[in-house]
Amino acid sequence: MRNDPPVAYNLKDEAISTGIPGIDRHVHLEGGLDPAWVLKQAGAAGEHVPDSLEALWRGEAQPFTGFIEAFLFSSGFLRNREAVRLALSAIVGRLPPQTVGPRGVDLWVSPHFLVCHQQLLSLEELWRGLEDGISDAGRSNVSVAVVLDAVNHLGPRHGHEVLNLVENSLPKFVLGFSTGGIEGVPFRDWAPVFARAKSMGLRIAAHAGENGPGENIREAILDGGVERIVHAVKAVGHPEILELLAERRIPVDVCPSSNQALVSDLGAHPLPVMLRAGVRCALGTDDPGVIPCDLAGEWAKAKAMGLDDRELGLLRRFTAEDAWALSNEPSAHGC
Repeated sequence: MRNDPPVAYNLKDEAISTGIPGIDRHVHLEGGLDPAWVLKQAGAAGEHVPDSLEALWRGEAQPFTGFIEAFLFSSGFLRNREAVRLALSAIVGRLPPQTVGPRGVDLWVSPHFLVCHQQLLSLEELWRGLEDGISDAGRSNVSVAVVLDAVNHLGPRHGHEVLNLVENSLPKFVLGFSTGGIEGVPFRDWAPVFARAKSMGLRIAAHAGENGPGENIREAILDGGVERIVHAVKAVGHPEILELLAERRIPVDVCPSSNQALVSDLGAHPLPVMLRAGVRCALGTDDPGVIPCDLAGEWAKAKAMGLDDRELGLLRRFTAEDAWALSNEPSAHGC
């Protein structure tokens, strides 16, 4: 996709500017590998690329199970420190070029999946690969915040296993803890895990209202204590949930390409409705190595939804103000 030229913008101005912020508010390390690199690795290993992944690369919609198959195959090549660095490099490379304004990435990473479940590399290799990638990003004036991702449908025991794995070696670039996957376990059951993560100095997010009902969003906030929601596309049709998000100033990361590919009953994307209800929305690429997209393309899709200048201004402002990568709030854990 085409990268628009950089245009200066004022984060405090809600009305003007056509610039694209260089901030990806939601992207997964495991879904960010460059497709050409994955193809090369698969060829060298003599492994067949799944039909589902090839279909997604062609821009064809797949069921969530097909996406998971594609995601698992691609992420299976994160086998060493250098592969982790290259994945983050590919993610940073999808940011539009900017000469003015902050640049950053809020990066979701699944350490338990990579280290324990798939046994692809050690935790030390993962941390060092991320450190290398963050150092590379810094030379391009890109800040990175890492958010640990656990799997909702595996339940709270799994959440505690994630925290057990990392609690004695948390780098300072890890700022958050989140759940993803299938929304199969009530968020109220995750509350003790979230509370433990908070005690470790981590901020709390959750994928909610994506492949589960809109009510999951309310439960994640009120019963789980979640301070940030990913996707939340099922909030539309529930005015009380939109009001809750707006009143509590809960940041919501939406990913148009991913949402349209994976939410079969989505219809028209709800971003305009959410913004007009006062929800603090921002854009992310989610899994751009599996569902090909870049940040400039996500902004082009947002503009094509009929947002006016004021709404685009709000989207830019929320994108920067709520980005954890740009947060000046120090983490409570050590380095």
